[in-house]
Order: sequence, then structure tokens, then C-alpha cells
Amino acid sequence: MNAIAPSPSPSLSLDFAPYLEVAEVVRVRPRVSIAVADRAWRPQVEDRQRDWVASVAAPALKILRARRGPDACKAFCALGTGAGVDALAAVELLGAEVIGLTDLFPDIVDVAAANVRRNLAPGHEIALHAGAGDLLTPLRAVGATFDLIYENLPNLPAPDAAAVEADKTSAAFLAPRGEAMPCPVRDWLLALHYLALVQAHDFLKPGGAVLSTIGARPPLAVLVEMAEAAGHAASFVGYWWKAQADADDVIASYAQWRRQGLGPFHFYPVEVLEAAFADLNFEQAGRDALSIERDLRSYQLDAPEAWDLHRSGRRIGHTVAALLSEPKA
Repeated sequence: MNAIAPSPSPSLSLDFAPYLEVAEVVRVRPRVSIAVADRAWRPQVEDRQRDWVASVAAPALKILRARRGPDACKAFCALGTGAGVDALAAVELLGAEVIGLTDLFPDIVDVAAANVRRNLAPGHEIALHAGAGDLLTPLRAVGATFDLIYENLPNLPAPDAAAVEADKTSAAFLAPRGEAMPCPVRDWLLALHYLALVQAHDFLKPGGAVLSTIGARPPLAVLVEMAEAAGHAASFVGYWWKAQADADDVIASYAQWRRQGLGPFHFYPVEVLEAAFADLNFEQAGRDALSIERDLRSYQLDAPEAWDLHRSGRRIGHTVAALLSEPKA
């Protein structure tokens, strides 16, 4: 019998209200303690601009609560949850009372579920469904359905399934997939986002939706086309930018796929993105996403060019889209 590895001790501690940019928190403890499994991506809580939940997911959840009302997203699911901070944000910002969590590996899911349970405010209870495996499949057995499914999934194919099991590789890379894909999905490396949208039809409540936060290295029109191919109507909740994390591995991988005929994949000098978004907020940029992308066109770097500039010392970034996909009638 194999011994069960102990969960790691909490390694991050943060004041949750400033992290979410709210006046106070009522459903989650004011100061949360977060453990991070060895194979999970560590939340970048020291820098809100780098941290995905703080700078992308949380603003998108606030927008959806304002648009849909306080009772419209009571059941929330996070795919590829990592440390579970996205689920805690949904508990606080959406008032979620049912939480689903999935990730590839049991150790990651166990730690994330423990993080959620440990950091609920005293007396606040939720129903928690957590499972390890592929996308939404681990939750099929419990029959759970959701008002909002959130995903921030990797894009880059790894050479084989074994590579994804090493260290934190699964945060940016996915195992090879054998499913048939529409051409835009295949050519712009959007497999997991597309498959999540396809599976979501079986897991959404009436009126439910999928919130995908995606590094917009593909054109925005391709993201909409992907959602429509999966049977959804798509719109942009928000639009922003990030300096490329793990640039040595990620930009090099995109450059390699571009040389094999996929893409093109769009990157930008960081100083261009800072200037383009300086007078905007996340929601406003979402409304104007297509025109912002159009204005940035002359500054676009294809992946091999971005790789060369990165190696010369330039800071390289990309835009980020918060895409809301709603099943077509």
C-alpha cells in the first residue's frame, strides 16, 4: 500500500481584502493562509500585476456579479485550480455556495480543497466537490452543475504525457491530445480551452456560462471562433496585459511552434503595453478589445522575433482576454 504524502504547510499569507481590492471580506478570513503543492504554480501574490487571480480573474468576477446580480453565480467551478485562490475569490466576490475544483493531480487538488476549507470565515459553509483528472470529468460522478465555470488552462503541448508530471510543467504545458479539433483550435494551440467549452454543456445550469481567461497570443477573433465552434456565443468581459512569465520556456516554445507553421502568435514589448493600457481599466478595455488589438497591430511581435528580443534583454509581454462563453440555444 502506498503511503499518502502529507499536504504541505501553508507557505503564503495575505490580507485578502487588499488582494481583491475590496473594502472588506465577509465570507473568507481577512488573512488567508495558502499552501502550494509541489507541482502547482505558486500564486504571485507579492505583485498584483503578475498574479493571475488578482489582476484578471477577480476583476472579471466583479464585472459578472454586477451584470448578473448577486444570486446568479452561486455555484462556481474552477478548472485547473492550482492553489485554489480562484475558488476563494469566487466565494467572496460571487457569494458562491457550491464550489467545484479540478486539476490534473490528486496532490494539487487535495491541497487546494484544504486551502478553501481552511480559509472560510467562521460559520460560513459551502458544498465542495473536488476531483483530480481531465478538465470537468472528475466531477461527472457527483452530478454537480454550475452557474459559472472558470478556466485558465495551459496552451503549449508537451512532448509526451510524462513530461507534464514533472515539477510545475502542467501550469503551462499539456499532454498531447488525440481528439479531433477545428483548424483554429489546432493552429493556435487552444485545445484545452476548446475541450473545456465542449464539456461545459453537460455541467452548466440553465443560464450558466464559462469564463475563460486566456493569454491572447492568438488573435481575439480566433478566440471567438473557438467558442462558437464549441457551441457557444462569446463576448469579452475584460482585456488586459501581462509581462510574459517563464519567458525563457514559454516564448521559446511558441517560437518553435511558429516555425512548424502554427500561429502566428502575438507578443509585444512591455513598454508598448504599459502605454496602451495606461488610461484604461479592465472592463473598459474589454468593451474596446478589438479596437485596442487593432491599434497595437503595428507593434506586434511574432514569436521568433519576440524570442530574439527577449534574448537581447527586452521585456516581452502579451495581452490577456477574459472571454465569456454562453451556450447557444
